[in-house]
Amino acid sequence: MNRKLFAALALSALAALPAHAETYTIDNGHSDVSFQVRHLVTQVRGKFNEYQGTIDLDSAKMENSKVEFRIKATSIDTGLADRDNHLRAEDFFHVEKFPEITFKSESIKATGKDTYDVTGKLTMRGVTKTVTLPVSFLGKVKDPWGNNKAGFATETTINRKDYGIVWNAALDSGGVVLGDDVKISINLEAQIPKAK
Repeated sequence: MNRKLFAALALSALAALPAHAETYTIDNGHSDVSFQVRHLVTQVRGKFNEYQGTIDLDSAKMENSKVEFRIKATSIDTGLADRDNHLRAEDFFHVEKFPEITFKSESIKATGKDTYDVTGKLTMRGVTKTVTLPVSFLGKVKDPWGNNKAGFATETTINRKDYGIVWNAALDSGGVVLGDDVKISINLEAQIPKAK
C-alpha cells in the first residue's frame, strides 16, 4: 500500500471517530433545581440550594455524553423553616440516613433538534428507579472571562410514593393535604474548569 493511500485511509478513520468528550461542572451560581407539589388547594414551590455534577459532553455525538448529578437533600428550601425541618425528617427525605439524591445517566437518545431523552438511575431516600428526562441542550458559549459554558434544561414529574415518601394527612372535608405528583424543574449552566 503506498503512503498516500495509507495516509488517506488513516485520516478517514480518525474523522469517523467521535470527538473527545469535554467535562463540564455545574455552576451553582447560575443554575436552579426546583420543584412544586400540591398543598390543599395550591402549589407549593421549593428548591435545593446545594448540588454538584459533571457532564461529559461529546458535541459531535451527543449520544456518547454522560451525566452524573448529586443533590444534598438537607439543602431543601421552601421558604418556611418549620416545613423545611419536617421535609428533612423521617416522614419525608430522612436526610440523616439518606443525605443525597443522585442521578446517573445510562443512555442518551436524540428526539429532535437539541432535544434528548436522557435515561438513567434516580436514587432518592434509598430507592432507585430508572427514569427518562426530556433534556434541552441550550448551546455552548464562551463568557467574557474566557470560561467555556454549556446550558441544559429539563422538566419532569415523579410520584413521590415511588420513592418511599408517603406521609400525608386526611382532611375532615375529604381529600388529603399533599398531592403525590411532584413537578421537577432543573436549569443548569455548566463550565469547563480552568486549568490551575
